Amino acid sequence: MEETPLINGFSDDEHHYHQQIIGDDGDYRPITNIREWLAIFCVESVKLWRIGGPIAFNIICQYGVNSLTNIFVGHLGDIELSAISIAQSVIGTFSFGFMLGMGSALETLCGQAYGAGQIHMLGVYMQRSIIILFVTCILLLPIYLFATPVLKLLGQESQIAELAGEYAILIIPQLFSLSINFPTSKFLQAQSKVDVIAWIGFVVLLMHATLLWLFIYTFGWGTTGAAIAFNLTSWVLAIAQFAYVVGWCKDGWKGLSWAAFNEIWSFVRLSIASAIMLCLEIWYMMSIIILVGHLDNAVIAVGSISICMNVNGYEGMLFIGVNAAIREHLAIIFTSSKDMQQAVGDLSYLLGITMVLNSVQPVISGVAVGGGWQALVAYINLGSYYIFGLPLGFILGYVAKLGAKGLWLGMIAGTSLQTVLLLIVLYKTNWNKEVEETNERMRKWGGQDLEIEKSQADRLMVC
Repeated sequence: MEETPLINGFSDDEHHYHQQIIGDDGDYRPITNIREWLAIFCVESVKLWRIGGPIAFNIICQYGVNSLTNIFVGHLGDIELSAISIAQSVIGTFSFGFMLGMGSALETLCGQAYGAGQIHMLGVYMQRSIIILFVTCILLLPIYLFATPVLKLLGQESQIAELAGEYAILIIPQLFSLSINFPTSKFLQAQSKVDVIAWIGFVVLLMHATLLWLFIYTFGWGTTGAAIAFNLTSWVLAIAQFAYVVGWCKDGWKGLSWAAFNEIWSFVRLSIASAIMLCLEIWYMMSIIILVGHLDNAVIAVGSISICMNVNGYEGMLFIGVNAAIREHLAIIFTSSKDMQQAVGDLSYLLGITMVLNSVQPVISGVAVGGGWQALVAYINLGSYYIFGLPLGFILGYVAKLGAKGLWLGMIAGTSLQTVLLLIVLYKTNWNKEVEETNERMRKWGGQDLEIEKSQADRLMVC
């Protein structure tokens, strides 16, 4: 029997049916039956996975760089695991969150500029973002240089704080790589050049695993070797993405331009709003680590929480059912300590709840970034996390004597409230008004170049 040919993942008959449910304006016609709903769902799902799949894979690979570092270091000992976890979860996350937030402004503008057909502005926006993020790295340096006294001030054990501080100083080069990594990745994502991002991330992950094994176990450099591997891997990733932008993205990249300095303060304001929005969310997780460090037997408490948060980062790869079958043995990947493995097992059901919540919340936050709602979401995050979730976690953890479980329950409550509030915002959004505001933003930051070009053309016509 002859098979029906496939077009874009669908049969020929299905493809013609999909064309029938699209109106003259290019948008879908109103849905009248289940078959139309299913057809639209299938079409949009395929589009989503073609773009979102490689991006998700790249994020997993980049997260895997951090996670692999914890895995390799964790087998050196409990002190090493806790110290490096503190350095990466507190110092590293503090700076990573701020840099990611500043870079998210570029995600908003590049996506809107590409949609408006102003592709020539992508390279200018990227250069503008690199300048801003590089200056931000300089401002964040004191956090790395004085990590040990800061961690001691926050109540961390002296042995953990000192080793974490030494590691933080060693990974300063990785901090500066973010000033190139984030802008170039947002530039490529805006043009749907996602396959190259995925391949670069995968190759870098393999390279990082090799370097960790070589430096930690073969050369015996311990945590210093982990830091060197982290720096090298981060810079290879940043340079590879930048090289692809310069060499293969001729539409968006027109070379270095002084226009990158135009309207830079307006760009900074949007970047700061983005940073506050994401930092309030990412630092929320960091604050849990800090509070756990004050519990009895802090080494085990910090290590177990950090392992669970690492696993939570891989939720895109793990289904809840599969995770349920291995929770009691999952920590073996990260540590050889029986006490640490038992502590992780006790937290596993909370990990499952968190993974379910995190399958919804990032999607809503992504809509907020795309729409430029960073300031509004910052207020929601402030109230949900720091006015509600964190105090509740403190009460459950310390007053109710639930320890790490209580702190995490507070975190879950804060995330749940934030998700509900964002869903309400989405429901009440006037999308026509959002389109008008997007057009205004493009006229403000993208239209200036078009006006200059028009005036120059007019002068040439007069001559």
